[in-house]
Amino acid sequence: MLILTLILCFLLTLGITPLVKKLAYKVGATDQPNVRKVHQKIMPRLGGLAIYIGFIAGFLILRPEDPYAGAIILGSAVILLTGMADDIFDLSPRLKLLGQLTAAFTVVLGGVQIEFINLPFGGVLEFGMFSIPITILWIVGITNAINLIDGLDGLAAGVSTIGLATIGFMAMLKGDVFVMSLALILIVSTLGFLYFNFHPAKIFMGDTGALFLGYMIAVLSMLGFKNVTMISLIVPLIILGVPISDTFFAIIRRIVNKSPLSAPDKSHLHHCLLRIGFTHKQTVIIIYAIAAMFSLAAIIFSMSTLWGAMIVIAVLLIAIEWLIESIGLVNSNYQPLIKFVKARATRK
Repeated sequence: MLILTLILCFLLTLGITPLVKKLAYKVGATDQPNVRKVHQKIMPRLGGLAIYIGFIAGFLILRPEDPYAGAIILGSAVILLTGMADDIFDLSPRLKLLGQLTAAFTVVLGGVQIEFINLPFGGVLEFGMFSIPITILWIVGITNAINLIDGLDGLAAGVSTIGLATIGFMAMLKGDVFVMSLALILIVSTLGFLYFNFHPAKIFMGDTGALFLGYMIAVLSMLGFKNVTMISLIVPLIILGVPISDTFFAIIRRIVNKSPLSAPDKSHLHHCLLRIGFTHKQTVIIIYAIAAMFSLAAIIFSMSTLWGAMIVIAVLLIAIEWLIESIGLVNSNYQPLIKFVKARATRK
């Protein structure tokens, strides 16, 4: 039943995406080229609707049982409508954030909260009154992180698929059928859309897709790893290493360059790779590979001892720092690690 459902979801998304493309042009959900964007012509950007239709179809067929299912579906509808409204009407940042907060509150009210974690050296850290704001911050943060990397053909869809595959695999290892089922449905629905979204794209997922996928990844990763050890809580952070690190360094870049945090720029990870000479397709594939390495590290991390996990984290942090300095993700002058290594090599 599961295999047939997944095939159906893939074919449904594949078949409905061209119809969504026509709808996008009719309702004015188009993306205009400008100096900050890579594409050179007007593009339809409602593609996330096709992913959502495939997802809902799969959910209704499988009907996976879970006490949080109703709240998750309702929250996903809220975030979808927020994305659609932004794609059609270009919502103000405040209205878009309001929609994200509403979707986050929906699952929180449904019982999805990070309430406590078990500390690695013994004891429990209770979040108490902070459990709700921490949960909302996680959901809104990951939702926007996926949205921020949606800058090249197929990039957000591919990175989301890799993240969902990792979440689904780890849910399978834990015997969490609900999270595994939703992750698989989302994967095949996204792949059906990716056929039209990979370079050269015929349609963009828009905020409709980026916010929806970000929201679902945030909720599923939290469901799979909530109320566990501090070590396990870090796993979803590693899985989502690409969007999280890109967002983090975008904030650092704006602080270093004394720019407003909301100011757009062309210095995200994909922009930097394009600038140093990689083609559009090569850049996307490189970021896929980085996302896959993060996912592999997350799996290794989850199976390691405490000290082994700390070594994995240390290696990841050094690798991330070296990458961002090499490609100028903060700015061209920010190279503390590279300068330190060169200085040490010169002394020898």
